[in-house]
Amino acid sequence: MQVEIHGHRGARGLRPENTLPGMAHTLELGVHAIEFDVALTADGQLVLTHDLTVSAVTSADTVPAMPGDPAFPYVGKPIRSLSLAQLRTLDVGVRHPKSDADRFVRTQVPIPGTRMPTLGAVLGLVGAYGADGVRLNVELKSDPTRPDLSADPQRLTELVVAELDRHNRLDGAAILSFDWRVLRVARDLVATRYALVEKATLRPEWLGLRYEEDFGGDIAAAAASIGATTLSPDRVLVDDELMARAATARLPVAVWTVNDPDEASRMIDLGIAGIVTDYPDRMRELWARRGLSLPKPAAALRHAPA
Repeated sequence: MQVEIHGHRGARGLRPENTLPGMAHTLELGVHAIEFDVALTADGQLVLTHDLTVSAVTSADTVPAMPGDPAFPYVGKPIRSLSLAQLRTLDVGVRHPKSDADRFVRTQVPIPGTRMPTLGAVLGLVGAYGADGVRLNVELKSDPTRPDLSADPQRLTELVVAELDRHNRLDGAAILSFDWRVLRVARDLVATRYALVEKATLRPEWLGLRYEEDFGGDIAAAAASIGATTLSPDRVLVDDELMARAATARLPVAVWTVNDPDEASRMIDLGIAGIVTDYPDRMRELWARRGLSLPKPAAALRHAPA
């Protein structure tokens, strides 16, 4: 039985999310796939960021990109309104929790001075590790309800695909999105496409279809209809019924975000194909206990990424 471990935003529970040090640590732990988020800057560059505005939790201003920059400070500004040079001034290596309930600040090792990487830099890092067997799960950040924050989905998808192709990583990558317009564009461009779903986005503006009316509430059938090759639901949506519908639609299920090994074990028993987790180290321990196939860790590089 093959069940995959997917590192979420690298390994968000262990290192700063969507960063080169985070990706490096995840590769060295050993995962089947590494997931990260990509958005487009004002000058057409692809950067790793989960949020379409600069997050005050994961980012801190340092200095303006140029003296007297009217856009400074950059935290809270839309990613698409800022250039790569402006975004590269941010320190994204230290978490700034909004409350004491933030669990990641207790387990995530801070790496001050870390900068927001480009997609090209991440692909270069993966190449330097020789991690050809690790699939790159690239989530394209797009919100159809906020066109003021989102890039055109066709342009965003085509730019990501072109960058993957330039690094010879297209065959070892998957395109993921909650905005199913992205998946429709990717259908003829990338072989592996994940339909992300959660309760908040089970709406026509996100899916581009009426899954309740046209598919009787069968989200797996809806995902298959737009060419998804994997269904990737929020953990709270996964039950026997969803798994049965996914099997009928011939879609494997990769569930997110599961950090508790006991819950992960229950998901494995339900028949999921992959666990997306902030803690790949915990999942590796579970995989070992259950006798599941473990992904090989990448050998450490001599020089740590910045």
